[in-house]
Amino acid sequence: MESFTHLFVGIGNAGARIVNNISADGTVRVTVNPAYLLMPRAKTYEKKLRDFFSRLPKNTFLWLIFEDKEANHLVRQIIIESVPSDTIKLAYVLTPRRELVHEGKPPWADDFETVFYDSLWDFFSGPDEPLATAFHAASRHIAEMFSRLHYYLESQMLVNIDYADLFNMIKGGNVGILRLLHRVDFNWHWGIWERGLVGILVGSEFPLMNAHRILKNFQEVLSEKDIIWGVIIDENLDREVEILSLLVKKW
Repeated sequence: MESFTHLFVGIGNAGARIVNNISADGTVRVTVNPAYLLMPRAKTYEKKLRDFFSRLPKNTFLWLIFEDKEANHLVRQIIIESVPSDTIKLAYVLTPRRELVHEGKPPWADDFETVFYDSLWDFFSGPDEPLATAFHAASRHIAEMFSRLHYYLESQMLVNIDYADLFNMIKGGNVGILRLLHRVDFNWHWGIWERGLVGILVGSEFPLMNAHRILKNFQEVLSEKDIIWGVIIDENLDREVEILSLLVKKW
């Protein structure tokens, strides 16, 4: 099975926390501090960034992970300008309390195949929850999600999800979400998404009929009814289930 280099780049404090918690073997993890671009030796630091990113291996999956703020976009621009033309560019943007899917497409999004975003609503326990608390709670969960995505792509699934499926979903200038779940509330607003890639990891005693029921529910709510799915059985688990959903729509 063909394999690709996955490079996860955490820009700024929030992005760095996520990338530092990714545990997937075989991935490359880099953090970038935008503050260095404001210091006296900024040009030297910028040159190091450009030199590093200009030498990426062919067809690298480049994930830029950052909070949507001006200083981070300065780094984003330097990286995007530097990478080889065959780089597969994806963004995972933290937009606290903002649903990017309901906003107009920002100009910088044209640089990416898909911009995934997280409004962090799942990590606010109340309206007065400090932003720093939500970021801290989200960082490990999002890192685990990326680790699982890499595991699914690199593993032989019972029903296989492969890189061709991933390319099919992410190509074409989309906005999207990634979610790692242990149960799915189908009353949530899944229906705003058009297409999806859903991977299910189950224990050896989990009824496969239930996994098919989850997939059928996703297919019913996605507006274009277009879903690619895979199942993998983990013999170390019993009746547990884990669902990784990658959902997109045209912006």
